[in-house]
Amino acid sequence: MSLDAWIAIAVVLTVFPLMALSRLGPDIILLGAVVLLMTLGVIDPQQALGGFSNAGLFTVAFMYVLVAGIRETGGIDLIIRYVLGTPPTERRALVRLVLPVASLSAFLNNTPVMATYIPAVMSWSRRIKRSPQRLLMPLSFASILGGTITLFGTSTNLVVYGLLTSRYPELSMGLFDLAWVGLPVAVAGLGYLIFVAPRLLPNREGMAKVFANPREFTIEMEVDPDGVLVDRTVEEAGLRHLQELFLVEIERAGNVVSVVGPGERLKAGDRLVFAGTSDAAVELQQIRGLIPSSEHGSSLEKEFKERRLVEAVVSSQCQFIGQRIRDGRFRTLYGAAVLAICRGGERVTGNLGQVRLQPSDVLLLEARPPFIERHRESKDFLLISELNGAARPIHEKAPLAWAILLGAVFLAAVGVLSMLNAAMLGAALVLLTGCCTVAGAKRGLDTQVLLTIAASFGVGAALQSSGAADVIAGGVLSLVAGSPWLLLIGTYCVVALLTELVTNNAAAVIIFPVVTAAAESLGVSIMPFVVTIMFAASASFLTPIGYQTNLMVYGPGGYRISDFLRVGGGLNVLTGLIAVALIPLVWPF
Repeated sequence: MSLDAWIAIAVVLTVFPLMALSRLGPDIILLGAVVLLMTLGVIDPQQALGGFSNAGLFTVAFMYVLVAGIRETGGIDLIIRYVLGTPPTERRALVRLVLPVASLSAFLNNTPVMATYIPAVMSWSRRIKRSPQRLLMPLSFASILGGTITLFGTSTNLVVYGLLTSRYPELSMGLFDLAWVGLPVAVAGLGYLIFVAPRLLPNREGMAKVFANPREFTIEMEVDPDGVLVDRTVEEAGLRHLQELFLVEIERAGNVVSVVGPGERLKAGDRLVFAGTSDAAVELQQIRGLIPSSEHGSSLEKEFKERRLVEAVVSSQCQFIGQRIRDGRFRTLYGAAVLAICRGGERVTGNLGQVRLQPSDVLLLEARPPFIERHRESKDFLLISELNGAARPIHEKAPLAWAILLGAVFLAAVGVLSMLNAAMLGAALVLLTGCCTVAGAKRGLDTQVLLTIAASFGVGAALQSSGAADVIAGGVLSLVAGSPWLLLIGTYCVVALLTELVTNNAAAVIIFPVVTAAAESLGVSIMPFVVTIMFAASASFLTPIGYQTNLMVYGPGGYRISDFLRVGGGLNVLTGLIAVALIPLVWPF
C-alpha cells in the first residue's frame, strides 16, 4: 500500500472520532482534513475543490431556496392549521401528526418543516391535553421516514446521486425510483410510530412544567419611593454585577423596560424583575432602597408589547457552547436575558450566570420583539418560538410558493428537466415572484451542511485516488467471503452506525468509494449498494445527535438518550430489514 493510501486512511480514522467527540463543527473538521491531504500531496487542488462544483451540492442549495419560499410565505402553517384539529385519542393525534409530516418531508428539507411544526405541536398538545413528549419524537422520526421516499427527500440522497452520476455517467435514477423501497419503509415505520411507539415513549412532565410558573425562577423587588436608589442608574445602584442574580426588566407605570442596560435610571415605584437563585433574595433585601414587591402576581405573566418571552433551543454550532453565560456576554450579543434553562427535561438550578451551555439546552429568554425575526435563522439556535405564541400568519403567496415547488418536482419527475435545472428554475421563480426575499434565501442556506458535503468529496477523492478505497474494499471482501448479500448488510450496518455518530452526508460520501470499489471487485452492480447507502444514512433513530431534527425535539421534549434508544432501536431494526430485503429486488446484483 502506498504512502498516500496510508495517509488517507489515517486522516479518515482521525476525522470520524473528531466529528463524534469534538465541539468543532463537521464542516471545520472536514475542511481541515482536505487542506491537510492537499498539503501532503495526496490530492491535487482540483480534487480538493471538486465537491464545490458537484451537481448534487448545488441541487441541495437551490432546494434550500425553494423551501425558504414555502417558509417565508407560511406555506407549512397553512397545512398545520387544517390537519391537526382536535383528535379524541392519542393514536388519532399521532395519525394527524406523522402522516402530513412524512408527506411534506418527501419534498422539503426536514429542518424548516420541523422548525414550523414544533411550536405548533407544543401549543396543540396543551390544547388537546397531551404531553408533548408523546408527540415530538414521533414527529422527528416521521420527517426522517418521509425523506426516504424521493431523491429530493434528503440532502444525502441528492449528494449520493450526484456522486453516482459524476463517477458513473451511464447510470441514473428517477425522482421517484426510491419510492419502490421508500414507501414500504415509510409505511412500516409510521405504523410503528402509531401503534408501537406509544407503549415505549416516556410520559414525564418535561419542559412544559419547567417554564410554567415564572415565580419559581424570578425574584421581584420595588424601588422605595423614599429610598436612595431613585434617579440612580442601574450601574450606580450596584445592580449590574450581582453574584447570583441579574436584572431582567423594569415594570414602570404600565410599561416595561426589557433587557435593561447599565445606564437605565431607576424611578420611584419601579418594579424590578431579577432572574437567579431563590437563595439570592437575601442579597437583594440587603440593598438599601429596595423593598419586596407589593403586587402578588408575577410581572412575567403580564403582556407588554415591548417584551417577548421566547424559548430557544441551543445549536451545536452556538458560539457559547461550553462557556458560562456571564462570561460569554450572551445578553450583550443577542439583546436577550436568560430567565431559565431546561436540560434533559429538568430546570437547571443554581447561579444561571455560571451555567455552561450545552447543545439542545432549552433557554427561556426575555427579549425585545425584533429578536425573534433577527435570530430565527441564526445558526446559534435550532429553534426559536414565542412562548404560547400563535403560528406565523399565512401569507397570500403561499399557494404560489407551493405551485412553484410542485412544478419543479413535476418537471424533474417526468424528465423534462434534470433535478439540478428544476431546482434552479424553482429557486429563481421563488425570488422573482416575491415568495422569498434574497435575504430570506441567504438565511435559508445551511452553510454548515453545504460545506460539510463539499469537503466530504475531497476526503472521498483521497480514498479513491490513493488506492486506499481498493485496499479497504479488499479487506471488506475477505470478511464477507465474496457474498454480495453480506456486503449489502455490512454496508447498511456501517453507514447506519456512522450516521448516529457523525453527519449523514459525511458518512455517505466517505463510504461511497469503498463500497463501490468492493462491488466492482465482486463483479456485481453497484446500484443496490448506492441505494443502501442512501437508506442507511437516513436511519438516524438511535441518538439525538444523529440527525438535526432529533436534536430539535430533544430539548423541548425533555427526552433522555435512553428514550431514543428505547423507541428508535426497534424502528432502526424494522426499517433496516425492510430496506435490505427490498433493495436487491428492485436493483438486482
